[in-house]
Amino acid sequence: MEKKNNYYVYILKCKDGSLYTGYTNDLEKRISRHESGKGAKYTRGRGPFQLVYYRSFATKQEALQQEYRIKKLPKIQKKRLIKSYTEGHDE
Repeated sequence: MEKKNNYYVYILKCKDGSLYTGYTNDLEKRISRHESGKGAKYTRGRGPFQLVYYRSFATKQEALQQEYRIKKLPKIQKKRLIKSYTEGHDE
């Protein structure tokens, strides 16, 4: 993952197949909070999670704008975004 002091937008795939999009400045800590049931209300009881997308930004404003754009996308377009992301990264 990238260095600290970045801002991240991420997508988690929940065990029920739903997708959750969020923002953070500490990706590992945030995912841990989701896993422990202390993350967003939506994710409680939906774990375990798979991190399927993340992108870093230099400013909080850029990250929040991207989070907003992703949250407005239909699920099919979110899946396309995830697919293009995973095809561009070696896993």
